[in-house]
Amino acid sequence: MTAYVVVHAKVKDPEKMQTYAGGAGPVVVAHGGEVISRGPSTLLHGESPYDLMVMLQFPTREAAETWYNSDDYQALIPTRDAAMDSVFFVGGE
Repeated sequence: MTAYVVVHAKVKDPEKMQTYAGGAGPVVVAHGGEVISRGPSTLLHGESPYDLMVMLQFPTREAAETWYNSDDYQALIPTRDAAMDSVFFVGGE
């Protein structure tokens, strides 16, 4: 069953964000995922320091977790962490 990864983020370094996004997209696709939404987010309830949301779709939860734990994605994490503050969630079967 389809699984989704939702990322909430606040960009710290736009240049590094471009570098990260350029590397992350192809890794998502290589693991059977696709970016279904990316852009500014509006908080409807509660409190959050984040103002950007990205939604990824994968065929299964296992595929999403395999993508996140892959060597290719893990290599991007230092750039990601320099580019933005973020939280990642996975949901679905």
